[in-house]
Amino acid sequence: MLDLMPLDRSAVQITSMNKWFGTFHVLRDINLSVQKGEKIVICGPSGSGKSTLIRCINRLEEHQTGQIVVDGTELTSDLKNIDKVRSEVGMVFQQFNLFPHLTILENLTLAPMAVRKVPKKDAEETAMYFLTKVKIPEQAQKYPSQLSGGQQQRVAIARSLCMKPRIMLFDEPTSALDPEMIKEVLDTMIDLAKEGMTMLCVTHEMGFAQAVADRVIFMDQGQIVEQNDPKTFFTQPQSERTKLFLSQILGH
Repeated sequence: MLDLMPLDRSAVQITSMNKWFGTFHVLRDINLSVQKGEKIVICGPSGSGKSTLIRCINRLEEHQTGQIVVDGTELTSDLKNIDKVRSEVGMVFQQFNLFPHLTILENLTLAPMAVRKVPKKDAEETAMYFLTKVKIPEQAQKYPSQLSGGQQQRVAIARSLCMKPRIMLFDEPTSALDPEMIKEVLDTMIDLAKEGMTMLCVTHEMGFAQAVADRVIFMDQGQIVEQNDPKTFFTQPQSERTKLFLSQILGH
């Protein structure tokens, strides 16, 4: 008997997806299947469409042709579907996007209380749980400006986790940080990966890709050029474009 993988294992399914900004064809015929619990690292040169791709997964950017299905829900212009997907998908950006006038605790409880109608006491308990998970529970009553960049990014990760997402998207989460702060954010993401969270991460941190990724995807000029497990990707790149990119970013 054939051992068919059940359909509900799919977290993200992208089929023949294209996107234009005006006349600029930014994403070309993207096909990508991500299984639940899989960790995907997306890399490539600047302007290759990496960030646009993951922003399409929660409809921050709208694709023009093809299909995107997230956790069984197709992303169309139907606002109900968009809201449903966004409630299941957490997103962490380069910038921390914290509300400066709210304490860290208030930043974390705002969405669960407003969107999911979680009672304040429960929302605060959840917030403290995730602040402990990202190792900064003592910062709960401070304001964002009182924290370092690395701490603010860990708050942004905790804030996403408070919505109990099934999938986490990271758009170059360490690119705005000083070098000494990058490790603390990557360590937080590694811990998250170990717990089985489905993750798609756009990053140039190749050490993180080697430590965490089930699959590394290389994009160039709006296309997926190559994808493989990390060991094969780094030691036996198939395409000349991938080889050039790795030689530039790894320095060999």
